Amino acid sequence: MTYQDPRDQFPGTHAYTRPVTPAYETQAEQRYDHAPVPGSDQPHRQPLVTAPRVNPVLFVGGVLMTGVVVALAVGLVAWVITTLTDRTGIGIALGSDAVTTYAIIGFVTALVAAALWYVLQLITPAPGSFFAWIAGLLVIAAVLIPLLVSTNLATGIATAALHLVIGLPILALVPMVGSQSQRR
Repeated sequence: MTYQDPRDQFPGTHAYTRPVTPAYETQAEQRYDHAPVPGSDQPHRQPLVTAPRVNPVLFVGGVLMTGVVVALAVGLVAWVITTLTDRTGIGIALGSDAVTTYAIIGFVTALVAAALWYVLQLITPAPGSFFAWIAGLLVIAAVLIPLLVSTNLATGIATAALHLVIGLPILALVPMVGSQSQRR
């Protein structure tokens, strides 16, 4: 029989009235599945590192559409630049097949960026931050290098603009596609 003090406004709140839980059960221990492995006395433990919970069909579809958007955007900008340079006579040396070349480069770059996003999901604790930093620094380098290396300033500016048009949609769309394709 337990004694309850009639003056206690909150009965049952004392430390000795709380149920005792074993100290060894932490959150880390509760993550393991304790089903025994057939043929052994050891419990089966789930791995601590799990694959990202991404729906592969949605992710691949989103990545392909990101590549299409990037290819269309950079193809359009390359077409505008080549058309303006042909009409105005500015000496920009992008080449006669710049539209197709930059569209293919944009599509492949989007696929590589999506692969990087997925790998970062597997191996890093803060994959979104690492992706933003890596992709952002690569876009900055891709914009600055043509400006600094090109002997013709107009060609350097046109190339830097095309690289920026490739990088910005990738920075925006790949993380969005990845987060929206995660299983709920």
